[in-house]
Amino acid sequence: MRDRNKLSERQRNILKYMENYLDTHGFPPTIREIGEATDIKSTSVVNYNLNKLVSAGYLSRSSRMSRGIRLVKSQKGKGVIGVQASNNVARVPLAGQIVASEPVPIPEDMRYPDEEIEVTTTMLNGADPAQVFALRVKGDSMIDAMIQDGDIVIFRQQSTANDGDMVAVWLDERGETTLKYFHPEGPRIRLQPAHPTMQPIYVSAEHCHVQGRVLSVIRPSV
Repeated sequence: MRDRNKLSERQRNILKYMENYLDTHGFPPTIREIGEATDIKSTSVVNYNLNKLVSAGYLSRSSRMSRGIRLVKSQKGKGVIGVQASNNVARVPLAGQIVASEPVPIPEDMRYPDEEIEVTTTMLNGADPAQVFALRVKGDSMIDAMIQDGDIVIFRQQSTANDGDMVAVWLDERGETTLKYFHPEGPRIRLQPAHPTMQPIYVSAEHCHVQGRVLSVIRPSV
């Protein structure tokens, strides 16, 4: 049986928190949650100690999943078992904000670099969770597509889009991002809002970069 006394106090605290969290929720905590619960302010320090626990055989980690930390637990007469997230739940990063109006620069303090949200796998429409991210919507240019200010949109990461796809695009000449319907028209792209009073935006195809295609939308409860 492994001797936890060989671990640092921080590592013991992390293990204890993870065991309690898994017993309660059935899926692992995020690095940010671990840091908050164990009074470690740096995510890199949390990550360092998690890697130490992996090396010591207490944890395993998956680089292809959000919250891809597995607790390896010894039980008398039962060998070693792994505890991991339920198959019908995925965690995806809430990567920031996207404008659903006239495209404008996103101020740095409006980003959400360490947050994650929990979604059901059915909301991913078959996409690999490792290739999915979420953005919070600002503006109402997609209101007729049932997307309003404050909604959270789930995207599949991709750099191409078909005519009529709803996508997040980066406009490099403007240094701006926006959420619109994508319509290629020869050397230019028509970015079409879903709003009765808003006009389309026309940009050069070479300066319009698709970042992701919309998979689903979450409306936070008020």
